[in-house]
Amino acid sequence: MNENDKNMETVENGGTAPEKNILEKNTLEKIDRESRTRSFVSPAVGQAFKVFCIIVTVYHLVFAAGLWTPRTLQHRAIHVAMMLILAFALYPATKKASRAKIAWYDYILMALSAATAIYMYIYYNAIVNRAGVISWSDAAVGAILTVLVLEATRRVCGKALPILSIIFILYALMGRRAGMIPVNIPGVFLHRGYTLPKLFSNFFTNTEGIYGSSVNVASTYIFLFICFGEFMNRCGMGKFFNDIATALAGWSKGGPAKVAVIAAGLLGMINGAAVAVVVTTGAFTIPLMKKEGYDDEFSGAVVATGSVGGQLMPPVMGAAAFIMAETLGIKYNYLLVCAIIPAIIYYLGILFQIQLRAERLEMKPTPREDLPRIGQVMRESGHLAIPIIFLVYMLFFSGKTVIMAAFYSILCTIVVAQLRPGTRMSIEDIVGAIAKSAVSTVSVAIACACVGCIVGVCSITGFALNLANAIVMIGQNSILFTLIFSMVTCMVLGMGLPSIPAYIITSTVAAPALVQLGIPDIAAHMFCFYFAMFANLTPPVALASFAAAGISGGDAMKTGWASVKLALAGFILPYMFVYNNSLLLLRQELNSETGKMTAVRTGFAPGAATAVFAIAGVFLLSVAVEGYLMKKVNLVLRAAAIVGAVLLMTSATPLNLAGIAVAAVVVAVQARKKAIAQKEVSL
Repeated sequence: MNENDKNMETVENGGTAPEKNILEKNTLEKIDRESRTRSFVSPAVGQAFKVFCIIVTVYHLVFAAGLWTPRTLQHRAIHVAMMLILAFALYPATKKASRAKIAWYDYILMALSAATAIYMYIYYNAIVNRAGVISWSDAAVGAILTVLVLEATRRVCGKALPILSIIFILYALMGRRAGMIPVNIPGVFLHRGYTLPKLFSNFFTNTEGIYGSSVNVASTYIFLFICFGEFMNRCGMGKFFNDIATALAGWSKGGPAKVAVIAAGLLGMINGAAVAVVVTTGAFTIPLMKKEGYDDEFSGAVVATGSVGGQLMPPVMGAAAFIMAETLGIKYNYLLVCAIIPAIIYYLGILFQIQLRAERLEMKPTPREDLPRIGQVMRESGHLAIPIIFLVYMLFFSGKTVIMAAFYSILCTIVVAQLRPGTRMSIEDIVGAIAKSAVSTVSVAIACACVGCIVGVCSITGFALNLANAIVMIGQNSILFTLIFSMVTCMVLGMGLPSIPAYIITSTVAAPALVQLGIPDIAAHMFCFYFAMFANLTPPVALASFAAAGISGGDAMKTGWASVKLALAGFILPYMFVYNNSLLLLRQELNSETGKMTAVRTGFAPGAATAVFAIAGVFLLSVAVEGYLMKKVNLVLRAAAIVGAVLLMTSATPLNLAGIAVAAVVVAVQARKKAIAQKEVSL
């Protein structure tokens, strides 16, 4: 038995916390490149690194508070330089490179990273005054910055994103007139072409390249909410979420699986890193599910789907929602309201399948006396809910900006944590959370900077618009076909990428096609957002599912497909809210000034009415997938349940009523089967 197997056996038997931490770390490093960081042997280097991390976080907090606000490009250059320095210090260049000390060449890369920000800070006025005129010094610094970003991304996120960025860079160099590579690209993707100096200068000197909107969001909203999450974790929020979930759902059939979904969703909402949430919660919940009677693959799928779904759930939605709000130019709280109903339906779809499988396997519920009481949990840790409530108030009712809402919520967390001895944070804990915030932001920030290369190329070449035209043309102006092609594009581009860059890329290249067909901006971006998230579940590259399989001991591919089946409602939901905007609490209205249809906020009632039919449809879909409702469901009724689910998920009321009729037939037949079976048993 190898070391990992020993750790797994110990966890399943209720092993110690250190043993669980070892298993968690080993699994995370095996699946997720972002966790393969150095552990400094030299105390001096380790202390210097910690001090720099504190400086990084303090800078961002000072900037958020408005105490020092450098100009836009200067701030973004400082942010990227800081993240690059942390990346080269934390992540070795190769697997064989030392993980105990920083290599000599990494010090050179760190110095070059700092130089890019210093150059921007000193020569900012000259760069702005040149206004697009190519300067060889700007191009040289831009080239250095681009190489640094690509190398840092390779170390932190793997090869997929840098390779994709290089492909886009090569595409920009090909052109019929000014291109550096004299190749005429056929068809709609033909463009004039650009030289390397022009391209690197564009990446560096404006806000449509590396220092684009994604870096802006990473350096403000995302950093602050990651910092908020670190303070929440430090004061015991993970245990509080798990205890609350156990008290709420642990007593029902399939309780451990429901607890796993709720706990992973709550933590994923704050954390935003699906793989990390899988490993953090799965190390405790997967062994409990396996003891309950769920198989390895289903146990892993439960944690994977719950963790990915956390990024769909307000009020934080991981972090990608900040980028969506920035891209669409809408208020963040407006977006949160739109996202509520689909997120709830997604989780209900998972819980329905868990409940039906528990009944099919005849599982016994855990006695209530063996579970924590919700009153007891709230007395001991209930005050930890105050920062979440405070955050919701700040986002929706205070009139403060999102940045200030996050900043004040961090301060609120520090104060509230001191109210109880069990959650009280020492000075060391606070300093540790400050330092960890910088480290936790590196992967997101580096990926956002790398995505800037792709977005910059799309901007200057018109690639996104050309691809949108191509998708619409292939779809023959059919919304359904265009949605299918866009879904495939999102799933392919999102494979193997962290969720935030996956959303940025997919929304850049796929959302314009949907908007061209009259789909509201929010619905189009939410469509791309959902499928970018679900790329973490879908084989052949399903990082969240594979991480869960590493803990459960199940087959990775089978766990991936089990995740797809469990999250099936989520794959249908984007089509539902595109065809029926009321699920997003929107309605189409003719704009008298432009003469075009625009999406405006509607009341909660229309959305709730649509949601009731959708929930009924999701339940029927769960019955068809699990093949069980009170008794085993035969193939004919399963097919009928699928038909009823489709009818209930449409936007036409007559079809919804027909779906209700189908649902009534399925329930009646199964109830009769159960009654007959009970009568036979009594005889």
